[in-house]
This record gives sequence, C-alpha cells and structure tokens, in this order.
Amino acid sequence: MTTIAPEQVNSIVWNQHQDPFEVLGAHPIEQNGKSIWAVRAYLPNASQAWVILPEERKEYPMEAVHHPHFFECTIETNELANYQLRIKEGEHERVMYDPYAFPSPRLTEFDLHLFSEGNHHRIYEKLGAHPTEINGVKGVYFAVWAPNARNVSILGDFNLWDGRKHQMRKGQTGIWELFIPELGVGESYKYEIKNIEGHIYEKSDPYGFQQEPRPKTASIVTDLDAYTWSDQQWLEKRRNSDPLTEPLSVYELHLGSWLHGSSAEPPLLPNGETQPVITVSELKPGARFLTYRELAERLIPYVKDLGYTHIEVLPVAEHPFDGSWGYQVTGYYAPTSRFGRPEDFMYFVDQCHKNGIGVIVDWVPAHFPKDGHGLAFFDGTHLYEHADPRKGEHKEWGTLVFNYSRNEVRNFLAANALFWFDKFHIDGIRVDAVASMLYLDYCRENGEWVTNQYGGRENLEAADFLRQVNHTLFSYFPGIVSIAEESTSWPMVSWPTYTGGLGFNLKWNMGWMHDMLDYFSMDPWFRQFHQNNLTFSMWYHHSENYMLALSHDEVVHGKSNIIGKMPGDRWQKFANVRCLFTYMFTHPGKKTMFMSMEFGQWSEWNVWGDLEWELFQHEPHQQLKQFFKELNHLYRSEPALYTQDFAREGFEWIDCSDNRHSVVSFIRHDKDSDDFVVVICNFTPQPHSHYRIGVPELGFYTELFNSDARQYGGSNMGNLGGKWTDNWSLHNHPYSLDLCLPPLGVLILKLDKEKTAQVME
Repeated sequence: MTTIAPEQVNSIVWNQHQDPFEVLGAHPIEQNGKSIWAVRAYLPNASQAWVILPEERKEYPMEAVHHPHFFECTIETNELANYQLRIKEGEHERVMYDPYAFPSPRLTEFDLHLFSEGNHHRIYEKLGAHPTEINGVKGVYFAVWAPNARNVSILGDFNLWDGRKHQMRKGQTGIWELFIPELGVGESYKYEIKNIEGHIYEKSDPYGFQQEPRPKTASIVTDLDAYTWSDQQWLEKRRNSDPLTEPLSVYELHLGSWLHGSSAEPPLLPNGETQPVITVSELKPGARFLTYRELAERLIPYVKDLGYTHIEVLPVAEHPFDGSWGYQVTGYYAPTSRFGRPEDFMYFVDQCHKNGIGVIVDWVPAHFPKDGHGLAFFDGTHLYEHADPRKGEHKEWGTLVFNYSRNEVRNFLAANALFWFDKFHIDGIRVDAVASMLYLDYCRENGEWVTNQYGGRENLEAADFLRQVNHTLFSYFPGIVSIAEESTSWPMVSWPTYTGGLGFNLKWNMGWMHDMLDYFSMDPWFRQFHQNNLTFSMWYHHSENYMLALSHDEVVHGKSNIIGKMPGDRWQKFANVRCLFTYMFTHPGKKTMFMSMEFGQWSEWNVWGDLEWELFQHEPHQQLKQFFKELNHLYRSEPALYTQDFAREGFEWIDCSDNRHSVVSFIRHDKDSDDFVVVICNFTPQPHSHYRIGVPELGFYTELFNSDARQYGGSNMGNLGGKWTDNWSLHNHPYSLDLCLPPLGVLILKLDKEKTAQVME
C-alpha cells in the first residue's frame, strides 16, 4: 500500500525538502479504526530493505515506491519506537537505526530565542556535533546555522560522503539539525550546503571542536567533557584575585616554532597509541611539530625557571596555513590539530596551572580567511561577513570582516570567547587587531569605506560587540585578563563597560613600544636629544591600564630581533638589551615579551624554524638568560613594582630631565605598605662615579639589582651592595644618595629598614 505521492518522494530524492521528517521515518495512519504506521526510508544504493521491531522480534519487508531506492512498508501496531532497518547493498547487509525515527528537536524555544537575539552564552553546547543518547540509543546530534540554505546534509565516512543519506531538518530560525544514531567520538564530518540555486558548498562545522590535521579540513566529533581536570585550586585562587594588582610577566610564544621534534621519533599518546606526525617540511626535512603534551614537558619547566607568571600563545584555534601564525582562523572552536587533540591542549593548560603559570590565548574576532571550507559565503550568502566589500573585506590581509550587526554572528564570537575559558580553563585572551574592528576606514582609501549612521568612521557595532564580550567574560570568570591590541587613541579601552568603556582590563601600550625601540636603536650620543621618548609614556599612562609589550610583530618582516636593533659593539648590544628590559620591568604596567628575546637571538623569528637554541653554547647568551630569570624573580618579589601599576600614587619621578646624561630616576611605591624601590637608569655607555639623586627617607639603600652585574655579562660597576644617604636635600627630597651609575645600566635600590634601624639605635 502506497501512502505517499511521487512529488514528495522526488523532493527527498533530489534533496529539495527542508523537513525530511515530514516524509521519512514512521508516520501514523488511521485506517478502519486500526493503528497503522507507514515507515519510509530513502536508501541510496540499497536493493532491499526490511523494518525490524527488536522487541517483537519481527521483520517487515519494505517495497520500493516511486523510486528504486525509496522504500516503504505499513505495520499494524499501537506503538513504533526504536525500530531498525535491515538493508541489503549489493552482496552486503547491515542493520541500522533510522535517523528519522528521532524527530524531537534538541534546541528549545528558549535556546532559539537567545540565539536570535545574540545572547546565548553557551550556544556551543547546542550547535555543532554532540555525542548524546536519545530514547536509549547513543549517537551524535548535529546542528548548524545556515538560514539561507536550500538544503543541508551531513557528510562523512559513515555515509560515504553522500549528501543524499543524512538530510537535515530546518527550524524556524535557520538552524538545521539531525540526530544520527550509532555514531561516536572520532567520526569525521562536514556539512553539504546547497544554496537557492542548487550550488553545493562543503563546509567544516563552525562550532566543531576538532578538525582533521592539515591539509584535510573535515571536522571531528569530540567529547570535551571526557578530560578530568586537576586545577580547581588554581581556578578558585584566580576567581578571588585582581590581576591589576598582581605581578603579570608574560612569555609570548608560537607553539609551532618554539622547538621541533624529529619525525623519526613519532610522539605517543597516553594510551600508547602513536599520534599522527605533522611535518614542517618548509625549512627542515624530517622536522615535526611537538605535541601539546611534549610542549608541556619541555616548555613549562623552561618558562617556570625563567620566572614568568603567564604564557601567551599565538592563536591555537584551527587555521589552514602555518604561515598565518594562526591569525587566519577557520575553526574558532577547535584547538589546532597540529599539536594534538583537544584533550591534549587541556592537559597542557592543566600542567601550566599545576606549575603556577597562567595561560593567555590570542583571539581573533576581527577577520577570517576566504578558504572554501570555512565561514566565507557559508550558506551560499554573505552570512558571517558583510555583503558590501567596503565593510566586509580587508584587502590588505585578503580576509573578510565579521558582520557585528547580525545578532547570530555576535553570538558566535561572544560565546567563542567564553568557550575557551569554560572548556579549556584559560586565564586570559589577547584580542588581536582591535583597531581594525573599531574604525570603518581602517587601511581603506577614500571611497573604499562606508560611514556609520552618524557620518563618522567609528564602527559602533564592533564597539558594542567588544563591550558584550568583556561584560560576559568578567561576569562568568572574575580574575581573568582581557587584553586589547589597540594602537589608536580610542578612549576608555580598558575601562569597565558600566562607565562607557570597552571593558578590557588591559591594553597594549603601542606608543611606549615604538618610543622605546626608536630610542634604543639610536647611537647613545644622540639619545640626549630624545629624552622625551623615555618620559612621554607617563603623561598618558593613567588614561588606560597598560601592558608594555615587545611582541612577535617587532621581530619579523625585516625589523631584526631585539638585540639586532641595538647600536654599538657586541658588548654594548647586550648591555642595551639588559638596560631596555630592566627599564621595562620597573616602568608601570604589566609585561609581555616574545620568545627568543630572553637569550638574545640574532635572527628574526621564522615561523617554520626552531629558535636558535645553539646560542646557549656561548656565555653571553647564557648570561642574558640568567639576567631575565633574576629580573623576573625580583619583579615578582617586590610589590612596589606591580601593586600600583595604574594608580598615580604608585609612581614618582625623581628626575626625568637630565637629558645631558640620558639618565632618568624614579620611585615605585607599594600599595599595601610604605615600601618603595628607587630606580636609576643610565642610557649611555658613559659611567658616572658620583651621581646624586634625592630620596625621601634616611637610611641604607640596598642595591637589589644591577643590570651591569658580572653574572649578566656586564662591567660589574656598582655600589658595593648599597649606599647610605647623605643629609643633602635634592630633587624635592630631604636626603640624597651619591651613586656609581654603570654604563648602559639600571640600578634598583630599596631602603633596608632593619639595617637602618640598627644603626640609628
């Protein structure tokens, strides 16, 4: 008995039905007062099929209806649940559950409402691929937002990548969904999307938690809740902390080029299984990426020994091209498979926390690449990007700009920021290219951009989006850091959203970075004419919560590495580096520096190569590493250097006007005590045997740190451990110190209250 019209069958066969559940699956039919069910299935490649009722231990043959692969049968029964299909394909037979026997949607009306208004904070728990169980049957639930698609299907090895076999159902808000029984973790899949004209696009899952290693592009079904965390104590401590009043010294690095392994020794997973080798053939034949677990074993002890408080990794979200450094993302919810699986990255973060190191991840909500498997033209329309290229394209980068005015796009990104904290326990994000988001004319000529509704150049939707992200993050995760890479004078970037700010709690100080590198690249004789480079940052410092950063951007594209920027002979170059970084660590603001600066790498950073670890066979490079280690530990041990980074009471110039000698001196004050440290910087190779500065208190000032010390490769000029004050007032202070200033050196002094009290008694 046929219960369906040919037109309905053809709509399924030609993949043109937006709700295949209306045709496929089990449908009740009233006939002469009896309960009859019509079971229909479209089974390409099948020659015969049967319906199996496991509880009744019965089989019912199906007949081809209107098409050789469209099958139907009618069954007289009161209830039809969890039936199975036995299928004969050529000489092979198999038994499967019918995906269209599970019609209940997993997305509630409330989920759809929140998503459509852009406020579903954990939409990643609904969209994407999720192992689950329905009616006692295990499988994977798929959901994808593609409102303008004509049809969407799921592709994978499980259906021979045939888009006819698992056609999805479209909901009211443009979300397509389907539960496929008996699938599990590890299955590769994509979405086959047809636009209104029938053109086909094969897309990775925007909410996919894992992707195949490059050059493959399929998503992989993953269970992110399988990993057992051991960092609850760390998270609780973080929740009750204020990073603005704590030491924050960040080691920025690119996981793929810090160090490589050999493909002759493939890495092992915890269960003994060999992990696929991801080679780096561009530079070193036979080189491979280290895994997240190998990096945990080798990188974490190195960073911990150096004394950094945090690791900042360049984007770890999935990206197709190594040379993009991770800044052209295609898988926003997937840690890159170059280094292992998501649970391996979880292990890396967990081990960082176990060793007292926070993890900051670079996050890229400003743009995305045009790769065919990614977000670009996702459902056959400009879904995630602006249709107008004057708004939707960064020609300089060859990328597309997110449409922040669309609620669902904002939701995708805002939830993504939350996702990394929620599922991977990271401690902060550094938001890349914020300036490109905030200005509609960024890197665009006249006529290549569109004004906002008020005729201005500000991207108001992007600013609102950033406020939304930061408000959401700090609501869920107090104690984290959200850092803006923002290079313009946009006001209140690091102010709370309730004051009208963008809501970040830190902003990179790009002005300080440019001033310092310009200053230190000069011959020291000319520095006397550019004293303003040293002091100007304090004129505007309190307008934002600044982080001082010497990042990867400063050691690429012909700019030379940090030590190569320095003038003079080899000794002076190393001395200048020590001078620069000691000034950086004593200047108000949190700190970030890129890998390789800590030992004085000469060549620029190469994304495909190792750092120049062989330099450690030379003593000057060993000494420079020792310098950074002791500088970090001093910074962390002296609250005056970090507790009042952003308060006016935390910093006081002693003398900033001695441009003739290129010397500056200042005081840093502790927030919770009357402790303070005195810093004196000599930015020329000319030592000064009697250089006097004013100080506020009488007593003995211990020389805590001397960047010119012998163990760092310096000339070892100093003050024999410290100096007593003289009763000579100077620089508006009642006492003064007569100091020996080393060449290209920075001194850090602190009043020894105990020794002073003993002598005074």
